[in-house]
Amino acid sequence: MIQIIPAIDIIDGKCVRLSQGDYNRLTTYTPTPADMAKAYADAGVTRLHLVDLDGAKAGHPCNLPALEEIASLGLIDIEWGGGIKDRNGLENVLDAGAGHAIIGSLAVRQPEIMEEWLEEFGGDKIILGADLRDGRVSVGGWLEDSSLTIHDLMERFLPHGLTEVITTDISKDGMLSGPSTDLYIGLTKRYPGVTFTVSGGISSMEDIYELDRLDLSRVIVGKAIYEGRITLREITDFISDRT
Repeated sequence: MIQIIPAIDIIDGKCVRLSQGDYNRLTTYTPTPADMAKAYADAGVTRLHLVDLDGAKAGHPCNLPALEEIASLGLIDIEWGGGIKDRNGLENVLDAGAGHAIIGSLAVRQPEIMEEWLEEFGGDKIILGADLRDGRVSVGGWLEDSSLTIHDLMERFLPHGLTEVITTDISKDGMLSGPSTDLYIGLTKRYPGVTFTVSGGISSMEDIYELDRLDLSRVIVGKAIYEGRITLREITDFISDRT
């Protein structure tokens, strides 16, 4: 069964969503991150994807109080992305209650540090975040495109214990246009020992059922939930039917 991982993107402690990574195309939602986390846990969700958009721009975690509040509930496993640019940032995020740290820009700019962290903390705690635009990896909160491909990063980090990767097709993110299915099928076939998380474009439960049929492992869902295209009841039913 594919694992549904709801996303909570945070700016100034509030739940927001961007379209195609554009900070000028932002929608703010009224529930607090903690309220959303409770609702997801009640629906049967076991893992949450938190993104610190302030931290991604600032270069250090900026919304740790939201993380601490959610973690203190003890209801759900948390993966955190945004602002982890040095060891201090990593330790702050883990100490605040995240079970997993997503490393994106640093993995591109300082790959030797990513290698060290993978070997020290393990591939379960350290997740590679590879956000793609036109086949190249974007960094700095999607504000800068690198010259590297996802395969460049995979070949670099696999020998150091990489086992989990979240890959976002930026062109799909927040657009509710369906995921880049072929991308994830190709990655899963090429790197069978790695768990890839589908991210970007989920518009309905039909998308998730199709990904499940294709034996993909995980999917992040964000805007479709906030916009009411996927309900918590539908998520609960999906999980219940497969457990």
